[in-house]
Amino acid sequence: MEGNYMSADQAVKLVKSGDHVFVQGSSSIPEALIAALARRGDELRDVVLYNAFALGRRVSPLCDPKLKDSFLIDSFFVSNAVRGWVNQGYATTTPRFFGQVPQLFRDGTIHLDVAFINCSLPDKDGYVSFGVSSDLTPSAVECAKIIVAQINPLMPFTYGDSVIHQSRLDAMVRVNDPLAETPDVIPDEKEMCIGRYIAQQIPDGATLQVGIGAIPNAVLHSLGSHKHLGIHTEALTDQMVPLITSGVVDNSRKAVEPGRSVASLALGTRRLYDFLDHNPDILFRDIAWVNDPFIIAQNPNMAAINSCLEIDLSGQVCADSIGTRIYSGVGGQHDFVYGSSRSHGGQSFIAMLSTTSKGENKIKPVLTPGAGVVTTRFQTNWVVTEYGAVNLRGKNMLERARLLISIAAPQFREQLDRAAFDMLGYAYRRWR
Repeated sequence: MEGNYMSADQAVKLVKSGDHVFVQGSSSIPEALIAALARRGDELRDVVLYNAFALGRRVSPLCDPKLKDSFLIDSFFVSNAVRGWVNQGYATTTPRFFGQVPQLFRDGTIHLDVAFINCSLPDKDGYVSFGVSSDLTPSAVECAKIIVAQINPLMPFTYGDSVIHQSRLDAMVRVNDPLAETPDVIPDEKEMCIGRYIAQQIPDGATLQVGIGAIPNAVLHSLGSHKHLGIHTEALTDQMVPLITSGVVDNSRKAVEPGRSVASLALGTRRLYDFLDHNPDILFRDIAWVNDPFIIAQNPNMAAINSCLEIDLSGQVCADSIGTRIYSGVGGQHDFVYGSSRSHGGQSFIAMLSTTSKGENKIKPVLTPGAGVVTTRFQTNWVVTEYGAVNLRGKNMLERARLLISIAAPQFREQLDRAAFDMLGYAYRRWR
């Protein structure tokens, strides 16, 4: 097997103090390279590491107070591997629509010295694949001066923008490193109720963007009797596989890449990763293309299904923070909400349980101080809880408040009604 193979400890010597390093994300963090880089911490200073959504099997070894002057993690989407580190003040996040991050690399706003990636075994022609993470990786390897790759037999070989020839890799490290897995969460009855409400609004022939978690799974569970659905989504998940294999998803009505499911990354279990391996019906593309609202909008009947942490009575959606504490990021929610609004017959859905796990209300008079607005009140359409589905499109502030209160948990509705009157005044009581 040709290639510039070496150990992880040798490969990370290509990183120098002051370098800017891209780290591949989704479920394919190059763990061996990160561990080796942490072992070099005493030798390095002021290395900045950029990542996006990165599901770790553990907290990153770079999140160590002894390494606080060696490494600064700068995340475009804060996830479990670094969330605590960001909120302790040792790391940071750069606000940016996920689909616009590649532009920062390509126009030089953020320069990259090194890219750490996690790839499949080479094929017979010497090409390797980024596998489950073609989001930021194509732009990162295009812009980085040095590319360091784990070569991993457990990484599926996927097609599209996720392929690179091994001759472009400056260092290759053999690993046998399982990808991080997200359990295939079984929705409870409340979540299934939300899934059914949304599925009722989705016509046959629609193209789907669906997020990650129990409620998105509930939506996918509820689509089994639909026909001719398509997929154009940021993330592929386990529950999409049965819809594809059963023929419910055939991508026949899509305008963009008809006949193939389109995604930028994958998050799930080994079953999903094995399904993706050398599967020509799945196309992985650069996030700048997948999340482009004007490309999304070309698909008729686009249905964008996302979740949030809280929403206020005007329809402002917070999905990235709990007050001032950063929890995640904007991801592709805005891109797909906007893209679906421009699609012929398109719809967007913000779905959530009405209360938190602690019983706190998630529909609030105003957002928690410090909460970030991911989807503005000007863009919010369908909002769905276990108590119903309401469409805010074309609704004034009085109507929005009443509709949102109607799907809040019953024990909070009177309180919300009083708050709406305090904010909106006479017209709220008079005009119905």
